[in-house]
Amino acid sequence: MSAKATWKVSAAVMASRVLGLAREMVFAGLFGGSKWMDCFYLAFKVPNLLRDLFAEGALSQAFVTTFSKKLKSEGEQSAWALAHKMMTLAAVFMSGVTLLGILVAPWIVDLLTSLSRGGSSPRVYNPAEIALTVTMVRVMYPFILLVSLAALVMGMLNAKNVFGMPALSSCFFNLGSMIGGAALGYWMDPAWGPQSLIGFSIGVVIGGLAQLACQFPALKAVGYRFAADFNWKDSGVRQILKLMGPAVIAASVVQINVVVNAMFAYGVGEGAVSWLSYAFRLMQLPIGVFGVAVATVTLPTLSRAAVSGIGEDFRPTLAKGLRLVAFLVLPSTLGLVLLAEPIVSVLYERGAFDVTDRLQTAGALRAYGYGLLFYAWLKVLQPAFYAIDKRWLPMIVSFFALALNLGFNYFFVFIMKWGHESLALTTSIVASVNFIILFLAMRKFAGDLGTGELLILLGKLLFAGAVMGGVCLLANRFLFADLAATRFLIKAIYLGLTIGVASAVYFVAAKLLQVSEAREALGMITRKLRR
Repeated sequence: MSAKATWKVSAAVMASRVLGLAREMVFAGLFGGSKWMDCFYLAFKVPNLLRDLFAEGALSQAFVTTFSKKLKSEGEQSAWALAHKMMTLAAVFMSGVTLLGILVAPWIVDLLTSLSRGGSSPRVYNPAEIALTVTMVRVMYPFILLVSLAALVMGMLNAKNVFGMPALSSCFFNLGSMIGGAALGYWMDPAWGPQSLIGFSIGVVIGGLAQLACQFPALKAVGYRFAADFNWKDSGVRQILKLMGPAVIAASVVQINVVVNAMFAYGVGEGAVSWLSYAFRLMQLPIGVFGVAVATVTLPTLSRAAVSGIGEDFRPTLAKGLRLVAFLVLPSTLGLVLLAEPIVSVLYERGAFDVTDRLQTAGALRAYGYGLLFYAWLKVLQPAFYAIDKRWLPMIVSFFALALNLGFNYFFVFIMKWGHESLALTTSIVASVNFIILFLAMRKFAGDLGTGELLILLGKLLFAGAVMGGVCLLANRFLFADLAATRFLIKAIYLGLTIGVASAVYFVAAKLLQVSEAREALGMITRKLRR
């Protein structure tokens, strides 16, 4: 695995996540934690879940694994023929899924809101909210068709060692959905009432189209020319579908848990769905920048190393990926937990987003943060099982994780009557248990993954993180003691300085502790600055 390639993908994904955060900031300023914003997020959960199930999760992983192996063993012509078949199959099947989703939207929404009668502050059934949610689900459903095709294109490019544009494609989604959605929303309701959210729903589809189309030039450059092929009785297609079956459940277990959390949150009270969504977006920043980036670069290498069984490059590649994720994500975890309130205040607290929204969102962010490192590790570890054709194990573990999620959610919300923070905590617990089980299982199949080295690294990083945490705690005491009374510009400067100093302290401490990933990262930054 190339660290340089990882950093390139990280930069592209960082841009995407920043734009995604900008989109959330627009929502927060216009709608805050209102019931109408709850409706939008609840409606978006449906196509977003299907995106992770059929596109960025199962389809992408299964396709990259099979396409990479075919490219190595049978050559480019055979691999492109497989791509023709899968693009045609995806277009036909996901069109059917889209039409079905539009037809059954009322039943989907009824299921999502079925828990509104329980919880700590039971939500009153509002026909206007339900009607708006149904409309938005129907409007956004074509997104899943577009993003599934985009995932296949991304898989082809990654298998050909083209990572930049596929990683940047999400930037085009965020730009399209934000700019197109805001323009249509204002046109439909200049007062930014509930109807304007339908405009933002159309913007989601515009963003999906942009995410697909922006990759076409890069795809053409690597030699692909689409030709419809309905001959789906092919060994490669069967292998992809065979891999996808278990992966539909296993690869997206956390996203399924997020949807379940949203269903419970609808019953907790007004604003809960929005607060969880705002916090989850912040948690996705380090996940997307580091976890997904490392996984994107690692998966083709793992697949090629497992063409004829587990090759000698498999274990060191996977172990290196886990160590790199630990080094990059641990400081993000500490930062999000210790600086939750100032981060939420600087990014969201304006317009309709008030002090109550800030406190509630920060509480959810802290709870999500506890499982952040395990969540990022899963992004690297889960695809490795598909590369060695052990897809059944993540499926079984995912069944257990879903049951655990439902059990904790029910206990926290209906028995203990806790608030929305408990739902975020459940996500962290489930991600942690999921990773530990899969890590132990991978050791059985592939042998030792450098567990000793990983534990020593974690010890060093925790020490470096403790020093970094001291910087964050001092900032909370002296710089962020009264967020409500501090002007935005001053808060933003203080937060930027705190993050900069804390990051520098972490990197220097890690380098002094002889963490190889720190030396590699600092060396790369130094080389860039010299150019």
